[in-house]
Amino acid sequence: MANQYVTLACDENQARGLGQYAIDFIHGDSAKPDDLVWEKLEQFHADSVACAVAALTERMNAPCVLRDEAMAYPCGDREAGATCFGSSRQVKPEKAVAANCSAVRELDANGTNFGYNPRTGYTRGEFGHNDFYPVAVAAAQAMQADGRRLALAMLCMDEIRGRLAEVFALKDHKIDHVLHGAIASAAVYGALRGATAAQIESAIGMVVAHYVPFRAIRAGHQLSDSKGASAAISAEAAVLCAERAMRGFVGPADVFRNPQAVFCLFEPPQRRGTSPFDLTLATAGDDFAVMGMHFKLGLYEHQSAGAIQGLIDLLVRHPELLANEGSIRRVRITIYEPAFSIIGDPAKRDPRTRQSAD
Repeated sequence: MANQYVTLACDENQARGLGQYAIDFIHGDSAKPDDLVWEKLEQFHADSVACAVAALTERMNAPCVLRDEAMAYPCGDREAGATCFGSSRQVKPEKAVAANCSAVRELDANGTNFGYNPRTGYTRGEFGHNDFYPVAVAAAQAMQADGRRLALAMLCMDEIRGRLAEVFALKDHKIDHVLHGAIASAAVYGALRGATAAQIESAIGMVVAHYVPFRAIRAGHQLSDSKGASAAISAEAAVLCAERAMRGFVGPADVFRNPQAVFCLFEPPQRRGTSPFDLTLATAGDDFAVMGMHFKLGLYEHQSAGAIQGLIDLLVRHPELLANEGSIRRVRITIYEPAFSIIGDPAKRDPRTRQSAD
């Protein structure tokens, strides 16, 4: 099928537009991804679940703490609930989301996007990870939705956060990348739970106005659980915002054009009444954000994946190099920001810090 898109222009209410996009994508007939897209989504979801199971099996601290916390918030008989990995007990959806997203992310081994789209020229290079599938799962469990609707919600999640990463680089302003995932979580959770576009707009407004996570989460040399649980805590907040909006709480409207919200505040647009970017989202074909995401094949810094793959490809083509490593006189690597500052961070080479511990 030919690629089809929806564009939310910088001079329109993009928060409301994201809500309508998510509703149409999950409940309407606009979403027509090619089979390759479904296959890629299935692979990334399986990868994320495997990472979660490994973290829980190894009794990693944050996932176990948040799982125990979730178990202390059981649902009543008539409440819509969700489950944690390895349990059939119904708990509050936001608590299941926090526990499960933490488990997925804890080992820093699941996939990532790099916010680079040469087709559109949107190449701001924000990265992020598919830590947020448990948000869609929790909403689907609460609504007793079928598997297709859940899969659409997961795909919608990756599309929103992946395209935001192409147009706005949170890292340039010391904001943690999980904010894009939290915005996507509010939209997708709300849409799957039956929220209106206006309610989703309120939820996104609350996320951006009340819950902006700065990179203090991962800076410094101390050992902390906050880095690995950053997505989990932001996803929990996003679910709470969506639930609150569905109960009638009205959050800040049109937050992408709000001059004192992070987007316009840090990157003031040239024209008044606009946001800093247009946002183009796929609806059909094979050009979905998930198709540009990367698996992590080992425990290395994501930003080094290209160099590692280049070396692997070279050795496959020239296996004789393995027999005589002395024949390699020089290796030249062309690096980019943020790879240089991230890989070069001294904390990355100190196992006593969170930057290396994960």
